[in-house]
Amino acid sequence: MAAVPELPQIPLSLLEGLALPKQVIKTDHDVEIWRTTRSYKDYSVFLHRLTESVVGVFLPWSSDSHSQAIESLITLLDTLDSWIDEIPPLDTPQRFGNLAIRTWGKRLEERSEELLSALLPSEMKSAVPHLKPYFMSSFGSFIRMDYGTGHETSFALFLLALTLVRFFQPVPEEERALVLRVFVRYLRLCWRLQDVYRLEPAGSHGVWGLDDSHFLGYIFGSGQLRDQTEIPVSAILKSPLPPTNLYFMSVMRIHEVKQGPFYEHSPQLHTIAVGVPNWNKVNSGMFKMYEAEVLGKRVVVQHIPLGGLLGWNDDGFPGSVKPASATRSGHPTSREVTSTQTPSA
Repeated sequence: MAAVPELPQIPLSLLEGLALPKQVIKTDHDVEIWRTTRSYKDYSVFLHRLTESVVGVFLPWSSDSHSQAIESLITLLDTLDSWIDEIPPLDTPQRFGNLAIRTWGKRLEERSEELLSALLPSEMKSAVPHLKPYFMSSFGSFIRMDYGTGHETSFALFLLALTLVRFFQPVPEEERALVLRVFVRYLRLCWRLQDVYRLEPAGSHGVWGLDDSHFLGYIFGSGQLRDQTEIPVSAILKSPLPPTNLYFMSVMRIHEVKQGPFYEHSPQLHTIAVGVPNWNKVNSGMFKMYEAEVLGKRVVVQHIPLGGLLGWNDDGFPGSVKPASATRSGHPTSREVTSTQTPSA
């Protein structure tokens, strides 16, 4: 496992004085400000740590160590999945957006604090208000009835926040379980939500984007394959693919929801398959693309709540910044946590 920086721990005693997360990114300049913050650096470190934990590890995967935190979150996702059976789609003619998703979303809103309180041990209950905004925005928009990479990012930030308060431990075995058990379970839940309620791809770039709805599976999956020399990148062009890694799973998901030649509906993935020589370059390229096409796009990240555990303003936690508009020079100030330097992608 390559050396990556440690993640800081945020003491629970600090939570009471921290601002609650809210949508604060309004302009392209705000996006640039966010990229200087502690929360952005922590998120980059977190994704690199998760990726390093699964290099050379394939599905199906099981572990001898059983983390109660992992099991509890899996149970929570199972509960959300069961609601789909209890809230069937309405008989409506729309191509996208079945109104039953709003009933599902209303139940999530009504029960979110109860679910999070049941997830956390009693000494961590003060974290619930800080976690709820990320949790609520992890499964799609119930107003627009769509799902996209911003919602997926919210779930990853939810996992990061849980790690910062040490509900999850930032050690390789637990980080591996976050990818190969929790994230895989989350993907299957979101795919079912998309299929049953016909959720529209949020802000889809059509054939110009990597994937209409997801991105992180390609980062983690190319990480799993990173050191492989026997499996060429071009292997993804030979369908069906075995579900041994998240990259193959993501490609097969595209085949389930799209018709026609792969090079026509997924030209970026096709170009990568025929033009990138190895999985190591695919993985490093995926990180750069994610930073540019997801985290660097205002239309995506404007819906992500920030504050508190994942700081934005000068809200009392080291590493936060003031918006440029609040500084005389017009440039953001920054007090970075030394343990969260961004590794090179």
